[in-house]
Amino acid sequence: MLIGIDASRAGRSVQTGTERYSSTLIRHLLTRPDASQHRWRLYVDTPQAAAKLHQEMPRQAGDIELRLLPARRLWTHRALAREVLHARPDVLFVPAHVIPFVGWAGRLPPTVVTVHDLGFRSFPQLHTRSQRSYLEWSTRWNVHAARAVICVSAATAHDVMRTYGTSDDKLHVVHEAPIEARESTGTEPADQQDSGFVPIRPYALYVGTIQPRKNLARVLHAYARLVADAQIEWDLVLVGAPGWHTAALDATARELTIQARVHFTGYLPDATVDHLLGNALFFCFPSLFEGFGLPVLEAQQKGVPVLTSTNSSLPEVAGDGALLVDPTDVDAIAAAMLQLSRDPALRQRLIAAGHENVQRFSWEKAAAETLAVLEAAAQSSSTDA
Repeated sequence: MLIGIDASRAGRSVQTGTERYSSTLIRHLLTRPDASQHRWRLYVDTPQAAAKLHQEMPRQAGDIELRLLPARRLWTHRALAREVLHARPDVLFVPAHVIPFVGWAGRLPPTVVTVHDLGFRSFPQLHTRSQRSYLEWSTRWNVHAARAVICVSAATAHDVMRTYGTSDDKLHVVHEAPIEARESTGTEPADQQDSGFVPIRPYALYVGTIQPRKNLARVLHAYARLVADAQIEWDLVLVGAPGWHTAALDATARELTIQARVHFTGYLPDATVDHLLGNALFFCFPSLFEGFGLPVLEAQQKGVPVLTSTNSSLPEVAGDGALLVDPTDVDAIAAAMLQLSRDPALRQRLIAAGHENVQRFSWEKAAAETLAVLEAAAQSSSTDA
């Protein structure tokens, strides 16, 4: 069976959520013991992406082809569409983007797409108008055109079914997993020095893109209350690439006069993030909405107590290894932060429960379940499109 994969996002040099999902899942698909039973064709959009994937590609997987499809703009709907129509794979997998638009879905080879979340519908105010328009169109097309839809959580699958009327047999829940533990090279302190940030006090940590959906404005207000009322002695470290409304958060920290205690580090290398996680007092992630919430599992994997939200997929993913709060309640966030910082027994209980919880998830399992969906889609003679 020839499996074609849109690997354009996997080839990005800077990787966050969906890019990391794509690259990690592709790597585990190609390193499965039965990978050599299939032929694999990875489509990329730039020479840089091709070089990155060529370097990372496992040699034991057998028949793998990297196909560079140059296009100045609209790569998916021009270059990738043309390629899969004229050199059809048995199944096309789109793990982190949109299915090529070809007018009529029946023209496509059997296609499997991953839908990561419908946050743009649950919290439209957290997206620009152009973002909402594009996400609405692309998600509706994905769900319509795909032979099968992979959802990264049961919460996302429920949202897709409720919003688009998608049949249950078309939806497949395949959980993500934390990235594999990396061996220490002994260079973590130097990495932190290179990043321009070295913590001098205990700290609570957030990791993720800096954007309104992550609820960081309320986190800052909650933290400011603790600085004023509880005389806390720990800082707040926010790690992540700048996104939408980042400047407003800087202004909020200044207005609350906590700018000396709040550290916006920007994007940091994985090894540096690992080191910061491993030494954090607790992980603070009361997001307004998550399709999966991978940072929660990564914190649990590192043995860090977690504070997260009662909504979307987060209770499903966090299990018993997190302190859950209403993310819209600043008082509740502040109380939970204070409790985690002052209750060692609670931290230890959450660390133990988090360690047990994270065992439910693995990329080997995700790859096995994804491959089963791809094989079924390729073998099916019917279409839901």
